[in-house]
Amino acid sequence: MRDVSKSNDSKKPIVHSVPSLPVDEDSEGRSPLTDLLDKIIQGDCLDVLPLIPSECVDLILTSPPYANKRNKTYGGVNADQYVTWFLPIAAELQRVLKPTGSFILNIKEPAINGERHTFVIELILELRKQGWFWIEEYCWHKKNCYPGKWPNRFRDAWERCLHFTKNKQFAMYQEAVMVPMGDWRHQRLRNLSETDKQRDNSKVGSGFGKNVSNWVERDMAYPTNVLHLATECSNRGHSAAFPVELPKWFIKLFTLSNNVVLDPFIGSGTTAVACQELNRRFIGVELNAEYCSIARKRVGNSTQLTLW
Repeated sequence: MRDVSKSNDSKKPIVHSVPSLPVDEDSEGRSPLTDLLDKIIQGDCLDVLPLIPSECVDLILTSPPYANKRNKTYGGVNADQYVTWFLPIAAELQRVLKPTGSFILNIKEPAINGERHTFVIELILELRKQGWFWIEEYCWHKKNCYPGKWPNRFRDAWERCLHFTKNKQFAMYQEAVMVPMGDWRHQRLRNLSETDKQRDNSKVGSGFGKNVSNWVERDMAYPTNVLHLATECSNRGHSAAFPVELPKWFIKLFTLSNNVVLDPFIGSGTTAVACQELNRRFIGVELNAEYCSIARKRVGNSTQLTLW
């Protein structure tokens, strides 16, 4: 066990050794990566992240607290203050991420006073100023979204999964998430016309075109940027758990076996479970003691790290 606490006269964490876990530090006071791997660390991520060595994480994948939602669960983050709250965290995430790494941020802005809040848009712009590249926006379609009726909108059936990197060249393994083409191809590709055997430009002048013959004898295709996944029905004691297939999809896309995945808001441990199933290493950080306990049980994590 490793006990990490703060002194009264310094913001720098003081690391106290307990025999079961080594606590050697580097010249900047950071912990060895091996001490942190495959652990659920209880503490505020702003206190824990500075302990992690620079440029050692292959993928950051997280769903931070909702703005103005589930205050009893998280304590709440005001939507108007969300960007200011998140930017210092993002700066630490940028430091620990490898140059070839990716950062996936699962987030969705709520409706407040009758309109969608703009903090996610504002956060994207500020992260770009911080030096992040906004590569893509994946859409998680929640197939079993919560039923309800509102006077000026319909059910909220999707969430953003924003993809950021430190560089425009980054690790990505697209073949790992390819999907079956489907039975439609058998009839469509049985008898190709001459047009099908060459690039057929769009008739509306859009510049888009296709060569249908390229699909012959192909069983798999690249997916779209829309992920059709049900929400987690058994919430594992957590009010906003996402399904394990969501982190698994991104882990397969952006990492290889034994790569390191960080979730600074790991909640009930779903990202860690996904890493175990895919033979990846993980670092999980969670402020809530009850969620830490749930996460540790799910991953069989007997060594507990706590930032007091």
